[in-house]
Amino acid sequence: MSRGTPRQRGLAILTAVVVIGLLAWGAHWFIFGRHFQTTDDAYVAGDVVQITSEQPGTVQVLNADDTQFVKRGQLLVTLDPSSVEIALQSAEAELARTVRQVRAQFAKADALRADIAQREVAVRQAESDLKRRRSLASDGAVSGEELAHARDTVTAMEASLSSAKEQLNATLASIDGTSISTNPDVMAAAARVRDAALGVRRTHIVSPVDGLIARRTVQLGQHVAAGAPLMAVVPLGDVWVDANFKEGQLEDMRIGQPVTLHADIYGGDVAYHGRVVGVSAGSGNAFALLPPQNASGNWIKIVQRLPVRIALDPAEVEAHPLRVGLSMTASVDVGDRSGALASAQVRSVPLPERPRDDRDAGVERSIERIIADNGGSGAVSASARMP
Repeated sequence: MSRGTPRQRGLAILTAVVVIGLLAWGAHWFIFGRHFQTTDDAYVAGDVVQITSEQPGTVQVLNADDTQFVKRGQLLVTLDPSSVEIALQSAEAELARTVRQVRAQFAKADALRADIAQREVAVRQAESDLKRRRSLASDGAVSGEELAHARDTVTAMEASLSSAKEQLNATLASIDGTSISTNPDVMAAAARVRDAALGVRRTHIVSPVDGLIARRTVQLGQHVAAGAPLMAVVPLGDVWVDANFKEGQLEDMRIGQPVTLHADIYGGDVAYHGRVVGVSAGSGNAFALLPPQNASGNWIKIVQRLPVRIALDPAEVEAHPLRVGLSMTASVDVGDRSGALASAQVRSVPLPERPRDDRDAGVERSIERIIADNGGSGAVSASARMP
């Protein structure tokens, strides 16, 4: 039997190679490839921490500019503190005045107690005189007029005593059960001192996180309003990727599935490894300012994409830094579908709390000093009771 011409043998070999290649590709897809969903519509995202002024003021010092790296707690902007320092001095003076007023209330209460004791003695004397005159009136030794005067004297003394007791009650209403430092008026004045001191502290605007400065709009000498955006700090140590997969690719996608990513900035030489931490609640069209009206007559079906959030390995990000907005290619291994459809916690590293200022302790010491200086030696703990 003839084996055919060389041309026929070549075509047969080519056909065999193509068939073998297709079979190999099909086997690879069936075993491995069908468990991966890939998209190049993926971009680096991250927190953009907006730096704003909490009070109005004029920019006196500007210590940061775009592309500059800053540390948490580093001073960024200083506002002119003149007006808030005056407000603090006024609040401290008001505290001192209030302490002296409350101290005067304590002294008044003591004086009223002594006055009440004196009036009680006078009432007892007047009652004793009235009793003697009544006994003498039966023998005619005392006239009726003198007896009436004695009776009126007792009534007047009792009324005077009652008035003094009411004055004491009115005084005790503002100081009863308190000391000078715990009196409500003093505590309110101390709170105003703390508020004024907070205003002074807010003239120094610091960075709440480590990161790069971006979108600086503030200028030296500019008068800024409270809440005005000054700049932004982008913490690049905790970025993630928003990968926009087509709706047909999401059927098997679950939380925790491994992801392999490549950044266009580094090409295929650098691979990042992450995991799926969340799938968006809706497509971009659904949350657009003007969402499409799909019920209209000119509707055209468009394949939608949903953002899938991918957390990256911090060590890999540190070795090969990324920037917000860079393009990525993401490939998700959807072979393991045991994970949840939604995550209860997405953020991998929470943003730190705002740096605390040790000047708070200094404010408290200043308040204590003002109370001590103006409270005098009679800064007693009043458990003011009626005698």
